[in-house]
Amino acid sequence: MKQKTLATIVASLLATTAMADGKQVTIASWGGSYQEAQSKALFEPAAIATGIEVKQESYGGMSDVRLQVETGQVTLDIVASGSGSAARAGAEGLLEELDYGVIDVTDFYPTLYSKYCVGGDVFSTVFSWNPEIYGADGLSSWADFWDVEKFPGRRAYRGGVAGALEPALMADGVAPEDVYSVLGSEEGIERALDKIRELRPFIDVFWTSGAQHAQLMKDGEVDMTTGWNGRFDNAAKDGAKVTYTFNQALLDYDCFGVPKGAPNRDTAMAFLAEISKPEYQDDLPKYITYGPTNRAAYATGVIDAATAAALPSSPENAALQLPISLEWYAEWETIAAEMYQEMLTE
Repeated sequence: MKQKTLATIVASLLATTAMADGKQVTIASWGGSYQEAQSKALFEPAAIATGIEVKQESYGGMSDVRLQVETGQVTLDIVASGSGSAARAGAEGLLEELDYGVIDVTDFYPTLYSKYCVGGDVFSTVFSWNPEIYGADGLSSWADFWDVEKFPGRRAYRGGVAGALEPALMADGVAPEDVYSVLGSEEGIERALDKIRELRPFIDVFWTSGAQHAQLMKDGEVDMTTGWNGRFDNAAKDGAKVTYTFNQALLDYDCFGVPKGAPNRDTAMAFLAEISKPEYQDDLPKYITYGPTNRAAYATGVIDAATAAALPSSPENAALQLPISLEWYAEWETIAAEMYQEMLTE
């Protein structure tokens, strides 16, 4: 009790000091149920604990950061990013190197942080379907998603390159462990694009945000789509007819970066240190079924066994998936994105 009281007093003093200093950060994420979960589990509690004023925005990704950095008009202090996009943005000089003397990643999974981005959650890119049409067991592979004769219906697919090429190659018979070797050339990328071209006449929507692909299933506009597992879980809670499998899913993580020239760089580092603590990360699965990147979050007692079993980073689920290759995205994403957009405009 004394320790708890002392901790409370210290937190209050720190908060008061921070507020007196007028410290603030502007955080940009992707909106919808995802940003709402981040806000409830991470941003709002950390703001109270530290006294740092948090302003939230929704944004369109690293293209927005690039514009701000290139024009010298940086207004964002922290941005949520996919791991691959962050790797490429860091290589381009769009992100600050993170201060791991301030941000403690001692208990992080070693693959879930980098020089430019610290992991915020673990998620999976999956294929989902309407169980009332295809049954609860429904589809079991990307080959099934491509099989329009066995599984006719309206489809949606990713409108950006991240997480779009790997499923196409697996649907084309490439073993998961060989996917990135095949994608390591323009010929391999073209092979994946050809497979998407094969499916394109049956794709009703190329989605561009997590909120969009979840809404497509909620509204019944499509019968199956690719997307992010947590978005589908939240949609199901809201009454959407949607289910999915982790088999052949892409195991990935979202992270937080600091744009180059952020106006509140040091405060951003301190805030990232706060939300990386296990006592915040263990709350995230309450709001969206994404796993924590801090292993200590599993030891706080907040995440029960049943919840842990449904998270992408649980050992059983992770074993079914293809981990995203940050090295591939850092080297090839720019070229692949151009080729992908050309394919979409053909």
